[in-house]
Amino acid sequence: MPRVLLTGGCGFIGTHTVVVLLRSGYSITVVDNLINSSLKSIERVREIAKDEGIENVDLEVEVCDMCDLDAFEKVFSKYGPSGFLSCIHFAGLKAVGESMSLPLLYYQNNLINTMNLLTLMEKYSCHRIVFSSSATVYGAAEVMPITESTRVGEGITNAYGRTKYMIEGILGDFQKSKEKNETPWSVTILRYFNPVGAHPSGKIGEDPSGPPNNLMPYVSQVAVGRREFLSVFGNDYDTPDGTGVRDYIHVMDLAEGHLSAIKFMDKKPGVYEVFNLGTGNGYSVLDMVRAMEKASGRKIEYKIVERRPGDIATCYANAVKAKEEMGWEAKLGLNEMCRDLWAWQSNNPKGFE
Repeated sequence: MPRVLLTGGCGFIGTHTVVVLLRSGYSITVVDNLINSSLKSIERVREIAKDEGIENVDLEVEVCDMCDLDAFEKVFSKYGPSGFLSCIHFAGLKAVGESMSLPLLYYQNNLINTMNLLTLMEKYSCHRIVFSSSATVYGAAEVMPITESTRVGEGITNAYGRTKYMIEGILGDFQKSKEKNETPWSVTILRYFNPVGAHPSGKIGEDPSGPPNNLMPYVSQVAVGRREFLSVFGNDYDTPDGTGVRDYIHVMDLAEGHLSAIKFMDKKPGVYEVFNLGTGNGYSVLDMVRAMEKASGRKIEYKIVERRPGDIATCYANAVKAKEEMGWEAKLGLNEMCRDLWAWQSNNPKGFE
């Protein structure tokens, strides 16, 4: 089967996407520098593949810093020209708070690793890329739901989000420059909303190093006893219960979106397309707390604290384009998100370590 390169494939979304691709028979090479991930995640993926009866698993892992062009090229040369049919680009620093205190680190890492990747993909004749972007590129969008035509780049409040916006621009310029080539480039941008949940086996899930970047790891860590309480930032927003409303998507649905993107580019070479990946439904912070209490059977203590600068009341997606053009839509709901997150957290209270 065709070989797919996954950068940052040892991380949360990457490992779940590996499972989905293995189910479909793809050969996979993961490149990761392990700064905020663990090789144990890939060991667990192999266990899942065995449990699911997936045969002929072809999964290679290369530990490499993509910002080191010479070291990164050794990965490509190992497989030779046309060794990779497609690339899914997850790799990047992603802690919002850290990006505000260390912006140069984020610009250097996230932009340079992307430019090195494109340089090597061109040199070794791999012309299809799926980019792991984010709804942060929409900034403080005020009109809901957010569609792919909603303005991007304005009101982004952190360096992490700006790197996603800048990489989208780099990919667009690069793809356009290759339109007249004999083999044009295909670029698919996936703008995630809020990934949650885990593989239903509970063997892989989100394992943040340091403070979590998202709500639900905090919630699940309170449920499992790692944290005393959850800080809820504001309860006076114009929402049903006063807390912020977001579009949460199960990570397995998100992983399926990457498989859909690869198949989409198989059918439509030479495209540059952007897709929102979300459910189109908004849940408040307290909705998520109650759903996690139900899934875990435990009381989750929380305290209301001051709003965070830059937070908006409501943010949710219109994902109709992904359904109409890629044939993808989210299938798992809030109960499944919290059930599977609890399976992961309760079986791995301290993560992979």
